[in-house]
Amino acid sequence: MTKWMRWAILSLFLLLATLQAAWQESPLRLAWFDACQQIFPRQPQSLPAIIVAIDEASLARKGQWPWPRTQLATLIGRISAAGPAAIGLDMIFPEPDRYSPDQLANALPDTPPDLAARLGKLPNSDAVFARALQQAPTVLGLAGLDTAPPTGSRGGSFTPVLISGKGASDTLRDYPYSLRSIPVLDQAASGHAILSAEPEKGVVRRVPLAARVQGQPYPALSIELLRAAAGEPGFRVRGGNGGTLSVGVGDVEVPTEKDGRFRVYFSPRSAARFVSAADVLDGNIAPDLLENKLVLLGVTGIGMLDDQATPIGQRMPGVEIHAQVLENIFDNQFLRRPGWTSWAETLLLVIPGLAAILALAWPLRRAVAAFLLLLLVPPAAALAAYRWGLLLLDGATPAAGLVIVFGASLAFALNRANIKRRNLERKLQAEREQAARLAGEMDAARRIQAGMLPRAENAFPGETRFHLKAFMQPAKVVGGDFYDFFLLDPDRLFFMIGDVSGKGLPASLFMAISKTLFHSLAIRHEDNVNQMARAFNAELSRDNPEMLFVTGVIGVLNLRDGRLVYCNAGHDAPWRIASESGALARLEEGGGGPPFSVIEDFPYGSAQAHLRPGDKLVLTTDGITEATNPAGELFGSARLKNWLEQNSATALPPERLCESLLDEVRKFEAGTGPSDDKTLLVLQWSGVNAT
Repeated sequence: MTKWMRWAILSLFLLLATLQAAWQESPLRLAWFDACQQIFPRQPQSLPAIIVAIDEASLARKGQWPWPRTQLATLIGRISAAGPAAIGLDMIFPEPDRYSPDQLANALPDTPPDLAARLGKLPNSDAVFARALQQAPTVLGLAGLDTAPPTGSRGGSFTPVLISGKGASDTLRDYPYSLRSIPVLDQAASGHAILSAEPEKGVVRRVPLAARVQGQPYPALSIELLRAAAGEPGFRVRGGNGGTLSVGVGDVEVPTEKDGRFRVYFSPRSAARFVSAADVLDGNIAPDLLENKLVLLGVTGIGMLDDQATPIGQRMPGVEIHAQVLENIFDNQFLRRPGWTSWAETLLLVIPGLAAILALAWPLRRAVAAFLLLLLVPPAAALAAYRWGLLLLDGATPAAGLVIVFGASLAFALNRANIKRRNLERKLQAEREQAARLAGEMDAARRIQAGMLPRAENAFPGETRFHLKAFMQPAKVVGGDFYDFFLLDPDRLFFMIGDVSGKGLPASLFMAISKTLFHSLAIRHEDNVNQMARAFNAELSRDNPEMLFVTGVIGVLNLRDGRLVYCNAGHDAPWRIASESGALARLEEGGGGPPFSVIEDFPYGSAQAHLRPGDKLVLTTDGITEATNPAGELFGSARLKNWLEQNSATALPPERLCESLLDEVRKFEAGTGPSDDKTLLVLQWSGVNAT
């Protein structure tokens, strides 16, 4: 075993020792358990609990919250008449009903004495509500608090508890204060349950099945509902191994974690769990909907919603979480995390970690491939345990530890390889610097070349007599294609397109010379296209040791009458699209000659054409027609002609025509990349009176 392997194994076990101390409920572990629930959410098998929701419909039909206690008494009476097993109220009433007649008399200081006396003789709303609670097996909630409530923490009734086993209740959460309903209601209920649940990192994953208030154990709403339904005198808490093991009632035993909390196995939200309180009050429910059901009464209206984030990514009201707990109990679907799971998670790191370290003796590519396969072992094993055994195994933390161990081992091995390569890197450094300088120079050349070409978008502000769009894409960093356009005077537009023989840097240098030279000569000989061409040919032929040549089309368009004078020097003839008929034709008659710098004293001529308002000219270089697809086929003049014929009647403006044609060529190339520079110029004469 090499030295780096020994160091890697040592780091593995040091990491294990650190993680063992930190592996409790880390954010990574919580996220993994949440992911398991999202991948494999619970599928309900029964619906033992029905939620009577004071929802938006109830508030709209029966009035805003809080309702008078007499109305709640009516609601409890309607539920009780349906024959439920028990009724649990996910709410607390810490103050007297403000709608009670005696409270109204006190709240109105100007009430006449006789009216106040008459109101005082009416039935007290809280007493009416208390009688309704007494007539059915009902459970009221209370909240455990760490600080004293404004109304003061009051004592009250509690459910007897049987505690068995060492440390059975010592680890339960103990609240120093409580918030509970007023005595007349608290004493009328059949049971009393704690409603407090503390989210972990903002998410409700576990709820206490039992907790203490000033040392007195109280059951959760789900447990107390089961007790009230079964008519049991109390509930029990069983302990062992220094903590709570389970909470039970009757013949039901629900396993818990050491602090008495229960990890809820969530299913997605379901409308089948809910019935509107307004429908219950109006008698608009099926007669057997609530029969023998555990009924939960809670407020779900917007603005009063006790909305909680859950592991499956859906927010749920607290009352629905209680219903989910009851479904877990009835369907015997419990997420389990026995004490041996921490050792299993250790093995999920140790075994793949050792295998990954040993794999580093292989070639790097094989070692990385083996590591990626080993990296799947912890999450795959944990997911399998969850899917088929509802076992909560952390597959994320061992995988993260595996990445750290392998990364450290790989870094050590690569460091040794880097030492061996250091001498070679020194030799290559000079070449890299030279290549970087060259790349920078080429990039600067590309920017300079692109900057030499005018932009139609801002070249002619306010001009409406014509529209023009031009585009150039070099096959390499720089290229030999170019174009130019400018106004010789207010009524004459000069334009040209050119293609230098060759590619790359030599062509780009010759392109820069050609473009600058032609721009100057066009201004100097603005009255005669023939003279422009002849002067350009003469200047370009004078000093040309590389024997490069330029094909091109130059033209001058009279913007007042649409008369076009042009010269074609060995270039593809421009296409003309008639505005009225959409007919497509090439400007091939007369004028022109061979490419520039081929015959030094060639007498170039010119030709004329007359454009009608809306006519377009399309000029391209051979980078368009010689574009190649993966099969080696050329785009070709025939395909270009067909495409122009198909789009000639669409009245596309030059910008859209240019973009559409370029998209068609790129689609034809299908990722093969450009074989030559692509340049395209589209000019449309709109007429002298265009707006």
